[in-house]
Amino acid sequence: MCVPLSRLAECLLAAQRDIVESGLLAPIAGHAGDGNFHLALVIDPSGGEEMARAAALNDRLVRRALDAGGICTGEHGIGLGKSRHLAEEAGADLAVMCAVKQALDPQGILNPGKVFVD
Repeated sequence: MCVPLSRLAECLLAAQRDIVESGLLAPIAGHAGDGNFHLALVIDPSGGEEMARAAALNDRLVRRALDAGGICTGEHGIGLGKSRHLAEEAGADLAVMCAVKQALDPQGILNPGKVFVD
């Protein structure tokens, strides 16, 4: 996540509460000077219940970051795990992103179905 510095402490404290409530192990790291922070979710990817709790935790964090005027992606890009939030995060800019993708990849062969999905 990346949030305005004025909202960073509030978002970090809320994230800590969310982690405790989720029952997951998720250390927080970040670059406090620019509002970026990341959770390193320590989970068993084969455990459906744990994955569901991780997804719910991620969704809460994304919602909070966007509500705080931030972004859910930080400096790492949208990624597959957060691509469903791209329209909300980018707003009208999504059309520009899609146009650039179409101009550079008219046949849709570069990373098909990854980020810009119908």
